[in-house]
Amino acid sequence: MPINVLVVDDSSFFRRRVSEIIEQDPELTVIDTAVNGKEAVEKARTIKPDVITMDIEMPVMDGISAVRAIMQDNPIPILMFSSLTHDGAKATLDALEAGALDFLPKKFEDIARNREDAIQQLLSRIKQISRRRLFKKPQVSAFNKPGLSTANRQGASTAASPKPVTNNRSFAGVSSTGSSAVNQPAAEPKFRASRPSGSYKLLAIGTSTGGPVALQTILTQLPKNFPVPILLIQHMPAAFTGAFAARLDGMCQISVKEAENGDVLRPGCAYLAPGGKQMMVEPGSGNGKIVVKEDDSDRLTYKPSVDLTFASTAKAFRNHVLAVVLTGMGADGREGARMLKNTGSVVWAQDEASCVVYGMPQAVASAGIATQSISINQMAGRIQTEICG
Repeated sequence: MPINVLVVDDSSFFRRRVSEIIEQDPELTVIDTAVNGKEAVEKARTIKPDVITMDIEMPVMDGISAVRAIMQDNPIPILMFSSLTHDGAKATLDALEAGALDFLPKKFEDIARNREDAIQQLLSRIKQISRRRLFKKPQVSAFNKPGLSTANRQGASTAASPKPVTNNRSFAGVSSTGSSAVNQPAAEPKFRASRPSGSYKLLAIGTSTGGPVALQTILTQLPKNFPVPILLIQHMPAAFTGAFAARLDGMCQISVKEAENGDVLRPGCAYLAPGGKQMMVEPGSGNGKIVVKEDDSDRLTYKPSVDLTFASTAKAFRNHVLAVVLTGMGADGREGARMLKNTGSVVWAQDEASCVVYGMPQAVASAGIATQSISINQMAGRIQTEICG
């Protein structure tokens, strides 16, 4: 059976354009279209599509409000279309927090170097998220960095659609059991660290599709005095990484910033790789420093690349790295993780049940590189036990 897609956009031109592209694929069919968020919510309830593509800015009801309503009433995988601007980044992050699973730039020329590649990315994303089973998304309570003013806390999300967050929530409509219910982690045998406390000098996390909410789940649970620096490699456009880092910083007890060339690594601080560039680390006084480089080559598909950052940590920190590969399409991170394992570092993967897309974690798990596959709801606790003892 084909995957039924509901296309939502107030522009008739864009609805037609997206519909024509989707209809090119024999595995997909456009079951209907909607011109605003209100109509999308109604059609989601009545025709029950397998996937929805959703614009953000629309009359009557905007896309973020529509995502929130759909996820609370009749959860369906949603792919957002976004403008590559600062405001577009903030709105897209709000939509992901509300329950959308993925996003793409609205201008196809921003997706890939040629139109055919962009089309294939769109079709692939729709197919990937259609496989994710979702459940109703409950309301959650707020969690913010201690000491932040009310104004700063409000600045962590857009004024148009504030959405509280918590430090133990399951995002994107998915939990470790495939449900969006926010529960205490299931009882399990007590986890023991594989190494003595103080053995690690760095935590490195790589991710792609579903990563923003997965990272938020982990980082909001880490204490302010987390003893090592953290590198974050998230496949994300350049216009988004600054806004994403600022949002995380407003939510977490640790500090989070978009990485800059020459940053000296500090414990309790997370450095997010800038979109469109490559982030590496090199040894230096204390914990080392970050090198950010422009990358206009075709040699690497991903900018930033998890493989490249992981490889640099293997050279700089040898066997003192805990590397974690989270949800995402493709296999970026596998070869860098292999280098880390060969130097004696530890590699973990997110488990299949809690991934939005089980691609990147599967690549390291299937290759025998990851020593453990862990639910996103358990990941922060495991990290703290492993690193802090």
